[in-house]
Amino acid sequence: MTYTELSSTNGEAQTIVDTALASADPAELEPGKYYAFVTPGGLHEVDLTGPEYTGVPPRKAGTTTVRDAVSFHAYYSKHADDDTEVYADAERLTVTAVLDAHTADGARWAGHRLHLALRETTAWQQWFRNDGQFLDQETFAEFLEDHLPELLEPSAADMLEIAQFFQAAQKVDFQSATRLSSGQRQFQYVETATTKAGQKGQLTVPETFVIGLVPFEGSEGYRLTARLRYRIGQNGLRLGYKLERPDEICKTAFADVVKAIGEQIDTPVMNGTSA
Repeated sequence: MTYTELSSTNGEAQTIVDTALASADPAELEPGKYYAFVTPGGLHEVDLTGPEYTGVPPRKAGTTTVRDAVSFHAYYSKHADDDTEVYADAERLTVTAVLDAHTADGARWAGHRLHLALRETTAWQQWFRNDGQFLDQETFAEFLEDHLPELLEPSAADMLEIAQFFQAAQKVDFQSATRLSSGQRQFQYVETATTKAGQKGQLTVPETFVIGLVPFEGSEGYRLTARLRYRIGQNGLRLGYKLERPDEICKTAFADVVKAIGEQIDTPVMNGTSA
């Protein structure tokens, strides 16, 4: 067969292939798969594995923030694997789980994270805000009345009685205060009201009182001692309190949260911050 005859035969064969391809019914391609076709123009590839076709992200990603240990464990148990890493940062009061952390043999994305950011309770914030401040009698009394549920020792009833006296004693001239052997404070005062002008009296109050506070939402409660403070000046009696080592209580509460998390998971909780 001559070269001319061979070329003619190949041309006819290609024409038959082209005609067949043109007349073939279109085939439906399934999302999530990869296809390759030989066409007259060469190799043609169709990639239907991307999320725009499957509707499924290629990998888990993003950071989920929770507020307590129970919620942390619920999310962790759903998404963690054997290579997940957990870090506790006592300075920032956070616990972070890198759910897709690197393995011992290779790298992973480290882009799917669980973040516990503890949030202080309203009661803790209010007691901490007034810590070391001096308030007028009525404001101090109202503060005690608003926080009776947190007053443990003396009892809430006894503290309410003290608060009500300070609230009512607007026409009293407090002159001095002495510390008794019992550890209480005794205030000396003189009535200034018209009907009782000059009448003297005494009021004994505890030098310290114990409160119970929950530092973080979902955490345990802790006992704190508050030391009564006062000033007697031209503007009358001003009262306040000083909490003993509130920062230590905060650290203890965070450590207890970390301990609770560690008891619920198999992954060791490392001290530090993830990259």
